[in-house]
Amino acid sequence: MPATETDASTEVLTIDEAAAILRISRNAAYAAARQWRVTGGRTGLPCIEIGRTLRVPRADLDRLLGRPA
Repeated sequence: MPATETDASTEVLTIDEAAAILRISRNAAYAAARQWRVTGGRTGLPCIEIGRTLRVPRADLDRLLGRPA
């Protein structure tokens, strides 16, 4: 599956997958995720930390993009 295509049923995305959907660079996505964590979720890319990895919940990304739940 190409990086820009993700299964709609996937509940969490990697930072790279979220970056592809948002059409931003990997570095920009990591910076936005870092901003989310530093601001306590006020701004940036919604993400959760699992161990040393970051994942973007699809529902939060959809909400960010104004998509219906």
